[in-house]
Amino acid sequence: MIFFSETKFDFCGDEYIFGEISREMKIESTLKALSITKELSRRNIPGIIEIYPNNTSYLVRYDPNVISPHHLLDYLRNVDRMKNEEESLNVDAKIIEIPVLYDDEETRKISLQYSKHHGGSKESNFDYVMKLGGFKSREEVIRRHSDPLYLVTAIGFKPGTAWCFPLTGLEADMIEVPKYKSPRPFTPERAVSLGGVFTVVYPSDSPGSYQLIGMSAVPVYDVYQRFAPFKESYVLAKPGDLWKYKPVSKAEYQNIREQVINGTYEYKVKPVSFSAAEYDEMGAEYIKKLKEEFDR
Repeated sequence: MIFFSETKFDFCGDEYIFGEISREMKIESTLKALSITKELSRRNIPGIIEIYPNNTSYLVRYDPNVISPHHLLDYLRNVDRMKNEEESLNVDAKIIEIPVLYDDEETRKISLQYSKHHGGSKESNFDYVMKLGGFKSREEVIRRHSDPLYLVTAIGFKPGTAWCFPLTGLEADMIEVPKYKSPRPFTPERAVSLGGVFTVVYPSDSPGSYQLIGMSAVPVYDVYQRFAPFKESYVLAKPGDLWKYKPVSKAEYQNIREQVINGTYEYKVKPVSFSAAEYDEMGAEYIKKLKEEFDR
């Protein structure tokens, strides 16, 4: 059974109200934030300008000339209480497959090049993750990382950056690593990385501080909108989506890259309804069921 403590609300300046559901990263809190923000968007309330879901919170921007902040706060509290029931925490989303070449030459080279930003470590980020997690082989790291589905809990930092939280059922099954001691100046586009327990695919070349473990064969940000999942947005991810990282060989990776360059690649995508109640009850077995449905 899922229980929520009372959401903490704060006024932020003259145009924002911040709702903090939990300070601890919890899947049910993320789903509640998504459920609330989708409900607010559906109602199209006059005076609300923008709505931002985050990991375990949400932010509402409003026009104080159209709606009273105190009336809006009362309204938000009512909607918040409506979403305390497990049955209300079902999120319509998509499972999206992200093919990944793990421990690739490019991210290995970059991590060694900027080792001084990592405390002077002389090993690649992938090897560092393997050592820190006590993994006995490269294959064990890949299996542990690619086995779960990942919930997109927030979008930010740069356009297209999706924070993906592993749905493992047990915290002990998550890979958790620290970020760099200071950000490296360069991270290549499509680099797959770990920070804490979150996985991020860098949408474009940029500085970064997450541990580099591989390269996505496909873009997660496309200003040209060449592929079907980008027809409504330049950004592949939406909060509430589920990403499945699929290990591929070097030959498979190069083949997919050619398809992407030619504009013929087809993303594997399947609509699903994610249930907080079923995940709370079944844990990893529920994720296994969703993956089996996705692979059919």
